[in-house]
Amino acid sequence: MDTQTIAHHDVQVAEVLLIEDNDSDVILVKKALEGCKIRVKLNTVSDAEEAMNFLHQKGVYASARIPDLVLLDINLPKGNGLDILQDLKKDPRLNHIPVVVLTTSHSEKDILKTYGLGATCFVTKPMDFPEFAESVCSITSNFIMHRS
Repeated sequence: MDTQTIAHHDVQVAEVLLIEDNDSDVILVKKALEGCKIRVKLNTVSDAEEAMNFLHQKGVYASARIPDLVLLDINLPKGNGLDILQDLKKDPRLNHIPVVVLTTSHSEKDILKTYGLGATCFVTKPMDFPEFAESVCSITSNFIMHRS
């Protein structure tokens, strides 16, 4: 797991969990969030098993804070992002967390399935970086600013 605080302005830091196995995409998300005007502590995990341990505060993640927002890739090692989404939305401790699916899939079936499982938003990657950064920043800012 990697943790990085991306700080802007004098507001409470939001916890964001990025579940992504592609290092290049992790870097893109970090750069996108650096351009936002919000404070984010970005935690990254690279496979489904690690994600489940983080979300359920098991093992090395026993003291991890429950995230305010999850950015989720569908295609992951050691499992599937859709299984994580389904588990998260069935858990009363976690089902309030907005989940933004970040994926290369353009499949209408994938889009409908993620929304059916409770995803809050679906973002197709890759797009050009400015467009990607604007989408990630806008979506993250919106959910962080409106959290309870």
